[in-house]
Amino acid sequence: WGHRIPAWTCEKCGELIVAMDRPTACPACGGGVLTQETDVLDTWFSSALWPFSTMGWPDNCQTLKTFYPTSVLVTGFDILFFWVARMMMMGLHFMNEVPFKDVYIHALVRDAEGKKMSKSTGNVIDPLYVIDAFGTDAFRFTLAAFAAQGRDIKLSENRIQGYRHFINKLWNASRFSLMHLSDFEPDASGQDARNLSLADRWILSRLNGVVETVTTSLDEYKFNEAASALYQFVWHEFCDWYLEMIKRVLYGAVTSSDGTIQTHSPRDETTRFVLWSTLSATLRLLHPFVPFVTEEIWDKLPGTEGSIMKAEFPATSDVRNDREAEEAMEVLIGVVSGIRNIRGEMNVPPSLFVEATVQAPDEGLRELLERHRDMIVNLCRLKSLEVTPPGTRPASSATAVFGNCTIFVSLKGVIDFEREQGRLNKEIAKITRELDGIGKKLSHENFLLKAPQEVVQKVREKGEKLAEKKNRLQENLGKVSQLATDA
Repeated sequence: WGHRIPAWTCEKCGELIVAMDRPTACPACGGGVLTQETDVLDTWFSSALWPFSTMGWPDNCQTLKTFYPTSVLVTGFDILFFWVARMMMMGLHFMNEVPFKDVYIHALVRDAEGKKMSKSTGNVIDPLYVIDAFGTDAFRFTLAAFAAQGRDIKLSENRIQGYRHFINKLWNASRFSLMHLSDFEPDASGQDARNLSLADRWILSRLNGVVETVTTSLDEYKFNEAASALYQFVWHEFCDWYLEMIKRVLYGAVTSSDGTIQTHSPRDETTRFVLWSTLSATLRLLHPFVPFVTEEIWDKLPGTEGSIMKAEFPATSDVRNDREAEEAMEVLIGVVSGIRNIRGEMNVPPSLFVEATVQAPDEGLRELLERHRDMIVNLCRLKSLEVTPPGTRPASSATAVFGNCTIFVSLKGVIDFEREQGRLNKEIAKITRELDGIGKKLSHENFLLKAPQEVVQKVREKGEKLAEKKNRLQENLGKVSQLATDA
């Protein structure tokens, strides 16, 4: 299929005639029986005309004036000469102007091992199956997240599954937010900057930074960087920290360091306004990547009308840049993470309240921790929190360090050191046996020669992960043993 070659052969004398219009007679002998060439031009000849031939050319119509030239062409590197170069040549020849300004060369999608997908190999991932299994938004976000320029995408169902968890996280966070915004009226809610909490200031500043990153990345066709910034913000900042920090405000109560309940207004309009505006902007930022879920949530968000596709894309604001709030929150997040890590490493049940001490040499740092004592107590489930200058290490306490802060969590009466030592020794012994088996397998020449390369690689990766886990357990065992000695 293609453009027929404009050549005719005279049946009487054999003269070959090439012309713009169909000839009526042979110019050599006057014969009237002319047969047109049955072959067609190369398919790339017609494809080269595509930017303007689809817009009404050769007529100089309004459609052609509107859409030629266009802004960007998206294509693969394997047809740069076949198609892209020829479109440029034809555009310059017939239209006196290049058909597009930018060419975005997208990645090629390969299987998990980096091999080209083919039906004969049986490694093709059916997009319709993936959409049914994991959802369209998860599939789209996966492709965007791995669409680094100059690098192919190694696609696997496990990776798509991981980004489905991200979509679920967004959905659940939005449901929680909407539950507390059911009677919220953005137009009637005046945001009072004087009532902004540190958490409010921090999330607005971080949102402003993400808006700038996403906008710049999209302008530069760095879709993976935009997706990565949104993933980090939504999961690790908005969901993991901001929503957790404002729960006590939204629910209207907070447990103070002495264990008493302090009541706050359940209708804190400033925090609810910040929550609403952050969720609104986040949905609009995510919409190009996650169109269906964001449209559904947008429809239920107070103060919105029409499709999210018509909503204004978020813009940066210098007023929202708050370096002071970001630096303060970095300290608080570091301290909270340090206490949580100790709880996790020492296998402290989440239901147990513990005692913690933070030693900091800087008076300003100690004042910051004291001002936000209730936040730390609530997020870490603490029985008590002491903030002091550097001093002696409390007895039977596990230690973590963040910046200039040394964090101690008392484990006396919280865990049975002897039993914990036994548990860790048992787990280390189990992993050691597994590592011995993997070592024997990898030292067997027949396995290395006969097993598929991907199988050998998976065994190696399993061994590396087990070795890392064993090292962590041995470190924890050393800490527990030291605590047992102190006790």
